[in-house]
Amino acid sequence: MAMHFYTNIFLLAFFAITGILFPSDNNMVVGQGCKADVVNLVNNCGMFVLRNAPRVDPSPQCCAVVQKANIPCACSQVTSETLKALDMNKVVFVAKFCGRPLPPGSKCGAYNVPPAAYLG
Repeated sequence: MAMHFYTNIFLLAFFAITGILFPSDNNMVVGQGCKADVVNLVNNCGMFVLRNAPRVDPSPQCCAVVQKANIPCACSQVTSETLKALDMNKVVFVAKFCGRPLPPGSKCGAYNVPPAAYLG
């Protein structure tokens, strides 16, 4: 029963994040080049970066997507609404775990990546 609950929460978060990143009235051209990267990141890594979920090591599939993704472009798609659904400390953790750490002091949306001393 608990697994069914977490699956429903994940699906809800997935659709919320996708809707936030790609609203239906999307007339902007900037950032569309990495739309597939963002969708792949959400599909394969979303469960590892959700707020109010336990922090666990990402899957090999997630890391494969992180390795191929245009991370700066994906970060440019992070909005204040997205930040409500994501735990950015987990995003930093997943990126580092997968061998693509976010540079300390860089930005991912409105989130400032903390100095290396604070990355866990």
